[in-house]
Amino acid sequence: MKATTLLFTALMLTSVTACTQNGVPAVAPKEFQAKLNPEVQLVDARTPGEFAQGHLADALNLDWNGGDLKSRVGELDKSKPVLIYCASGRRSAAAAAFLKQNGFTSVTDLAGGIGAWQQAGMPVER
Repeated sequence: MKATTLLFTALMLTSVTACTQNGVPAVAPKEFQAKLNPEVQLVDARTPGEFAQGHLADALNLDWNGGDLKSRVGELDKSKPVLIYCASGRRSAAAAAFLKQNGFTSVTDLAGGIGAWQQAGMPVER
């Protein structure tokens, strides 16, 4: 019974397609992929080393922990949607909150980061 309850809880958590953290929706890989188009700004908030090991096509690497996003935020267009991700979702959630606080109105985070993306069988570039 206990194992069944744990399995049910795990399935419910993985089936959630979106949640909101700091006013920013965090969406599952398939929904994130559906939002990708030439009009969005795709930001990878990981380190350059992580980025070099594999990233989403056309992503701009703005390292959150290294301060790149904060120092280069002016390069992003506040009028265009921003899709952001990191390795697991923790850094990108903080970075997304920063973007919202700085006037970006449309920001979406990849729930579970690139790890979830790859587990869903989605493509990465090297």
